Amino acid sequence: MIRRHGEPVKPGQTYTRRPGVYAILLRGDHILATHQAEPVPEFQLPGGGIDPGEQPIPALHREVREETGWKVAVTRRLGAFRRFTYMPEYDLWAEKVCTVYLAHPVRRLGPPSEPGHTAIWLPVEEALWRLGNPGDRAMLARALG
Repeated sequence: MIRRHGEPVKPGQTYTRRPGVYAILLRGDHILATHQAEPVPEFQLPGGGIDPGEQPIPALHREVREETGWKVAVTRRLGAFRRFTYMPEYDLWAEKVCTVYLAHPVRRLGPPSEPGHTAIWLPVEEALWRLGNPGDRAMLARALG
């Protein structure tokens, strides 16, 4: 069973399963995060949904590039967690199955191409409380040992 983080399941609510991939991108004592301006401003691990027919690792590369502008090298799969949440940008109640990978930034290719996203280097200690959801924070804590 994959651990749940965040809000409990709402009784009677139908959720759409939405697999996604996310990256913990460490460089020294900083992490490359993305700040998403809307619908609610928050810091996040870069990543997102896996498109139909897409494999997880290519999806991770695509999502990180779109949200941060960086090329990355994937080190290993760290783990997974589930979140039950409303996604207003899609008008969707989702069971997000979030697989998190440890990776390192290789090269900045340019600015983020995803509207409303900004790449931010956060000190790791700050990221442990600033990341917007408890699953992201838990996976970062796990990566740090």
